[in-house]
Amino acid sequence: MSECPDSYGIAVVSFYKFVDLDGLPEIKVSLLSLCGENGVNGTFILAPEGINATVAGPRQGIERLVTYLESDPRLSGAHYKLSYNEKSPFHRLKVKFKKEMVPMGVSGIKPQRLSGERVPPEQWNELISRPDVLLIDTRNDYENRVGTFRGAVNPETDHFREFPEYVRENLDPAEHKEIAMFCTGGIRCEKATSYLLERGFKRVYQLEGGVLSYLERVSREKSLWEGECFVFDDRTSVGHGLSRGTWSTCRNCRAPVSPEDRQSEGFREGVSCPRCHTRLTPERISSLEERQKQMRLARERNRKHLGAVIKRGSAKQARG
Repeated sequence: MSECPDSYGIAVVSFYKFVDLDGLPEIKVSLLSLCGENGVNGTFILAPEGINATVAGPRQGIERLVTYLESDPRLSGAHYKLSYNEKSPFHRLKVKFKKEMVPMGVSGIKPQRLSGERVPPEQWNELISRPDVLLIDTRNDYENRVGTFRGAVNPETDHFREFPEYVRENLDPAEHKEIAMFCTGGIRCEKATSYLLERGFKRVYQLEGGVLSYLERVSREKSLWEGECFVFDDRTSVGHGLSRGTWSTCRNCRAPVSPEDRQSEGFREGVSCPRCHTRLTPERISSLEERQKQMRLARERNRKHLGAVIKRGSAKQARG
């Protein structure tokens, strides 16, 4: 693991691996125990097709987690993306069972057996600058709004399940000879490239490690990325070098909120943003205002808000 900056005491690591996985309840118990003992919070997703996680904790805790993962042949060899933060972006530890790590709703897709050619971040600019390569953002529309690659096509999906329909209606193996795709950490575009190859597309590429690896390894001066990258934790977005970005998240509708949005009349801290403020009922406003008040009081008293209590692994969680 890379050296932690002196002012940042929390390591944040994201990883995934497509692999035929069984014994999920036993893996869940082990993860809850190990992470609970080492102050690691965040979310693990376990599915028959593999494991996906973004978690944070003290450097030593994250190192122990990685050691555990690498000791299991099924879980070893994942691609880890590491960054640091002043405090943990997660308040709880969750281990969830899912039918799919990233729900596409198409049976028979096996990225662990067939997926697109991985292109390292250092070679990505050359690939996507070629006029014969179609560049597609496999993320959802709200993520694309925060930032994307120059010239990338936005399928305007609200959920990854809509991506196969976009492909069926807009892409043709006979017309689109070379397709490059990207996502936040690599997991969605790995599954998307597998889907395209199953449908007869021949030359399909994916950004190795996703946008997070690109922002970490490609300098701002050489970058073709525009904006920031949406992430699924309390940071909301990150920029080059994986530094914390300028976007936040609406407490009501969970949409990303830009600095410009926060200047809007429709924005109220902890209550609403320009996209949802007209749809709020008086009851919902009252509830959000009370929640915001309790969070403010908790901060003033240097205590955690009840809704942000860190839950350790328990027998009840292990059964869930």
